[in-house]
Amino acid sequence: MHIKKYLLKCLHRLQKGPGYTYKELLVWYCDNTNTHGPKRIICEGPKKKAMWFVLTLLFTSLVCWQWGVFIRTYLSWEVSVSLSIGFKAMDFPAVTICNTSPFQYSKVKHLLKDLDELMEAVLERILGPELSHVNTTRALNLTIWNHVPLVFINEQNPHHPVVLDLFEDNYNGSASSTPAPGRTCSAHGCKVAMKLCSHNGTTCNFRNFSSATQAVTEWYALQATNIFAQVPNQELVAMGYSAEQLILACLFGAEACTYRNFTPIFHPDYGNCYIFNWGMKEKALPSANPGAEFGLKLILDVGQEDYVPFLTSTAGARLMLHEQMSYPFIKEEGIFAMSGMETSIGVLVDKLERKGEPYSQCTVNGSDVPIRNLYSDYNTTYSIQACIRSCFQDHMIRNCSCGHYLYPLPRGEKYCNNQEFPDWAYCYSALRMSLAQRETCIDVCKESCNDTQYKMTISMAVWPSESSEDWIFHVLSEERDQSPNITLNRKGIIKLNIYFQEYNYRTIEESAANNIVWLLSNLGGQFGFWMGGSVLCLIEFAEIIIDFVWITIIKLVALAKSLRRRRAQACYDGPPPTVAELVEAHTNFGFQPDTATHGPDAGPHPHEQTPPIPGTPPPNYDSLRLQPLDVTESDNEGDAI
Repeated sequence: MHIKKYLLKCLHRLQKGPGYTYKELLVWYCDNTNTHGPKRIICEGPKKKAMWFVLTLLFTSLVCWQWGVFIRTYLSWEVSVSLSIGFKAMDFPAVTICNTSPFQYSKVKHLLKDLDELMEAVLERILGPELSHVNTTRALNLTIWNHVPLVFINEQNPHHPVVLDLFEDNYNGSASSTPAPGRTCSAHGCKVAMKLCSHNGTTCNFRNFSSATQAVTEWYALQATNIFAQVPNQELVAMGYSAEQLILACLFGAEACTYRNFTPIFHPDYGNCYIFNWGMKEKALPSANPGAEFGLKLILDVGQEDYVPFLTSTAGARLMLHEQMSYPFIKEEGIFAMSGMETSIGVLVDKLERKGEPYSQCTVNGSDVPIRNLYSDYNTTYSIQACIRSCFQDHMIRNCSCGHYLYPLPRGEKYCNNQEFPDWAYCYSALRMSLAQRETCIDVCKESCNDTQYKMTISMAVWPSESSEDWIFHVLSEERDQSPNITLNRKGIIKLNIYFQEYNYRTIEESAANNIVWLLSNLGGQFGFWMGGSVLCLIEFAEIIIDFVWITIIKLVALAKSLRRRRAQACYDGPPPTVAELVEAHTNFGFQPDTATHGPDAGPHPHEQTPPIPGTPPPNYDSLRLQPLDVTESDNEGDAI
């Protein structure tokens, strides 16, 4: 009940409004505000009034302009980067080791037999075009060649380049197929290009190379991809280098370790890779102290005598340092270690902490990225490399109807091969060179908000030395093969030392360049400098705005009532009747009944009068003023509702 009375009072006060006009309100504001300018406008003479009015208007405009600049700067969400250096014991990074050759040639030779013969014929054609290769060509399996051949392009006439298949002795013009017998071309006078066609050869383009070495290497890798994509993953793993073959010796700090302390993972580019201290099943290993004696020491045997000759032209090991539980993108971020060398890697740690929305488009775990992470099957954390490669594979499946062998494959899809998808090489090449595709993936993928980078200082020395190589190779050969004969040599041995260079780590942290305190300070400073005001002045200004609104509402309501009253007056010919006239018109002074007859037979007796019915005297109204039933409690001004 008390709440109802309180609400009625509030409604009554709002209905009354401010109680003064616009002019009175402005005068009151100028006379009572705490800002300096408006007071002088009403207190000074006419000339000074004009001067102070212009100054107040000018400074108000300056304040509004400055406020707009500061608010726009604040909403730009700029960040400042701070660098801090800490010192503490840290977890040793995960170390991924791969052989640069993904497979042992002795185990994949049967798969690459036709391709290798074709490659040898291509090299003979490039190096000796004057020789006859008719017999060789007939003995080759040209099924692979017909999908993606290599061609010579003679650009002596840039407007009409001439194209010649490597296994043909005749030129075929780009616009005409008329042969020109007896003319030959070599890598010295022509460029070697890869011919990519689709739609049964109706649409073709040429991928040019500046060197024949690059051309044949890319062509062989593309054809090998087609072959390996059709082999089950278990067989590919068996064809690679095992951990026991690759890792001869391991030592972490003062503790001995073996190949069993490494987690195997298959990488399409490098075959079987092995990760030390990945942290998937066991807790990450801490490093006791900085220095080489407290780090990881490895001796590797890459066995380059069994490399695939045309697939791998680099001998050595590929390694990468990364965070625990993160997928190693070793092709993009790894480094090489040379055979016959001892490579020492000193590690420094940089921790990156980015601010999220709205300051940057980083993500914490990738859940807000609209790309399915194909590397999540490895239970690894999100990274921008995983997102970009997953995005490319998604585009590959949508545009080419198959997935590329170098990327994980979603369930229900197939890897590209020449038998089921004859146009895949053309589609893959076009998609790979597409700038729009790369920009789309870069725009969709986000950086990780928290990241750890390992900065490496690399130094190398010949290992083992000439004076010690005899006994070292004897011991290592005995440990590996249980044979007194030396089965290892300098071409396949690599020694690695990986350690923290120091325990100082750097934290690169983003913070808001313009926070809310900065914004309020600048807004208040500009308002106080130009107008001499404070927060209370803004409250006063808000109050006058509210009063302006209420005065406007009351005037509009009054205008609506007056229009309604005028419409009511327009219904009468003359002035509207008074209350007394309305009462007199409804008064029966003679107490006479109604003359109208009722009933079905009233028509035949129009002059017959019915007996008089006693009438009811009218009420004696001396006034039409109505008294309310309930009189509510009046407010302080004596009003009642």
